[in-house]
Amino acid sequence: MSDTECIAFLQWALPKLNLRWAGFRKVHRQVCKRLKRRMSDLHIADLTAYRARLEADPAEWRALDECCHVTISRFFREKRVFEVLRTCVLPEIAARAGREGRPACMWSAGCASGEEPFTLKILWDLEVMNSRPGGVPLSIIATDADAAMLARARKACFAASSLRELPPPLIEQAFDRTGPRYCVKPQYRDGIGFLHQDLRSDTPAGPFDLILCRYAAFTYFAPLLQKQVLLRFLELLLPDGYLAIGGDEQLPVDCAALVPLARAPQIFKKERMPSKAGRAQIKIPF
Repeated sequence: MSDTECIAFLQWALPKLNLRWAGFRKVHRQVCKRLKRRMSDLHIADLTAYRARLEADPAEWRALDECCHVTISRFFREKRVFEVLRTCVLPEIAARAGREGRPACMWSAGCASGEEPFTLKILWDLEVMNSRPGGVPLSIIATDADAAMLARARKACFAASSLRELPPPLIEQAFDRTGPRYCVKPQYRDGIGFLHQDLRSDTPAGPFDLILCRYAAFTYFAPLLQKQVLLRFLELLLPDGYLAIGGDEQLPVDCAALVPLARAPQIFKKERMPSKAGRAQIKIPF
């Protein structure tokens, strides 16, 4: 299977999975490698035969979909985002939840092997709560469609390369060294729940103070599905809640309810709307 052949196949197959080729352009070799392995397991010689298998066996589409899971993740990925979360967003959420006498609630959508939700928990406990007597409980829901990645997340042990962008003092305080791996200390695992969910069809209950969906929906999903996911995020975000996307991503539509932060335009705040006339409207053609 040549690279050209694999690209042509993905351009045919991805839309049928509600995914888009443009998002996979830079990572398609990862997918092609998995696809080649899958074809070898099935003793299928070429993509023409595999396409015939897909058309004859609808269950095979699930296996192909699993080949398309992109699993790039590390602590403090895009340092600027986490600095703004640490200094501005998380303290504001803590203050509001404290005034309202409730836990803060966050959702890491497409969490892969868990670096993102663990980063949130570590920052919350070691940075935000240090200046807040009595503290505010934090609940984090972390979801992903890849069961194998979730199993790794639950183990909470990582290679040193996953921590290379994390500030050294946080590594020293939040991790135990076990051979070549760094394991998150038990207290920084509390309050994080991992769920096997596909963002294309499932969402946790909410509501949330913060939703992080970075390099998932707004990179890989088909345009109409992106709009549907954004609408769900708006419904699940509390007033004055935040949505964070990837630095190379854009929202699929302009939305008056979501205002980008000046210091980190990939983080949006959900504005309180005074009336129905002021509410953001997203029209989705079905």
